[in-house]
Amino acid sequence: MTQQVTGWRKSSRSSQQTACVEVGRIGDGAAVRDTKDRTAGYFTTTTDQWTSFVAAIKHGRYDG
Repeated sequence: MTQQVTGWRKSSRSSQQTACVEVGRIGDGAAVRDTKDRTAGYFTTTTDQWTSFVAAIKHGRYDG
């Protein structure tokens, strides 16, 4: 059974850019897709994984 993804949204920080990702809700987690090719599909992550990823970004873990 395929779960429905709802509430796709793009970060407000990337409102003027096209090379972005969108995040939607799916079951107990998140779905992520490329805004340039929405028909290519998406990957999913659990709520715990998504929360850890967002916290790492906020703490600069992936800063160049």
